Amino acid sequence: CHAACKDFTGLLVLRSLLGACEGSITAGFLIVSSMFYTRTEQTLRVGYWCNRWTLAQIISGFISFGVLHIETAWFEPWQWLMIITGLLTLILAISFWFLFPDSPTNAWFLTPDERTKAVQRIKENQTGVENKHFKMKQMIEAMTDPKTWLFALFSVLCTINGSLTNQQSLIVASFGFTTVQTTLLSCISGVIVILTIFTGAQLAARLPNSRAYVGAAYFVPVWVGILLVNLLPWSDQAGLLAGIYLSAVSSFTMVLALSWVNSVTAGHTKRIVTNAVMLSGYCIGNAAGPFMWKAQYKPRYHVPWAVIGACYVVSPILLLVIRAILARENRIRDAEPIEDNEEYLIERITEDGKWVKVKVDKEFLDMTDRQNRDFRYVL
Repeated sequence: CHAACKDFTGLLVLRSLLGACEGSITAGFLIVSSMFYTRTEQTLRVGYWCNRWTLAQIISGFISFGVLHIETAWFEPWQWLMIITGLLTLILAISFWFLFPDSPTNAWFLTPDERTKAVQRIKENQTGVENKHFKMKQMIEAMTDPKTWLFALFSVLCTINGSLTNQQSLIVASFGFTTVQTTLLSCISGVIVILTIFTGAQLAARLPNSRAYVGAAYFVPVWVGILLVNLLPWSDQAGLLAGIYLSAVSSFTMVLALSWVNSVTAGHTKRIVTNAVMLSGYCIGNAAGPFMWKAQYKPRYHVPWAVIGACYVVSPILLLVIRAILARENRIRDAEPIEDNEEYLIERITEDGKWVKVKVDKEFLDMTDRQNRDFRYVL
């Protein structure tokens, strides 16, 4: 419907609706990923599907380049872009409705035996399976858990540069490139992000207990990029472009945080609330970022870059603090006596209408990471 807009008000309403619908995507993917994959596998899988956002950025860059060459008296190039991407989204939405499973228990591409095995293999997660009942106690626990807010603060600081994606085109255009050239140059950032997320996810998955360390290390090239953008002369276009592209490396750290918070949070309601708080922080960072890029800071934008630099100093420190808190909790649980005689019973109704108690494994109960003392936080 964007293509039908005639004024700013219409665009604002539609962009707001688009954002509201988009808000479910990442949260939903995180929940589904945790139900199909082990905690070790989740880092790679989240990295894989997050990389598709970047691939979309590259594809949309080429689509934008193509529509810029469309000349019609009754339709602007940007309207063609909305029509093309809108149709792609509609086709994908219909496909998801019919083909995308919401848990291993009803995955159409698995046999009944494979569904059982799919549930059994995530037993080591100690996070249970999907539960449709909203539990107030789990919500309260999520809101009072320090790691929830540490991850949320990290999301805000890590995405404060989200506006840089939009500003990048303006900055590159200010170097003297044409609109068409600027559109193509924006694809380079996408390639860098794909390589960054792929290598970062591989390292975090292969190196034991290394998530915080790998995430902190990936801020180093970002600092180099920020220094290049602020210290190189304006005439050094190649160096300035390199600095802008290096700042894109930070994208992996958000991917790492998303997979990490999902791996260290148990209890279906608690995980949903924690993801919601963290993704709200993600949105706050992206919403606050554009306000930094004011005309008075042109052309070097030293103040916005300084704010981004400060955020990227605090962000790796937050990762290391989260790791220290989780490691300390693991040590406390390791020192606790092991309770071998615990039995967990749930009530079920039989085919003849009788209520019976059935023994189940703790791993399949909807217990939070605080309630389940056998739960160990991945680092």
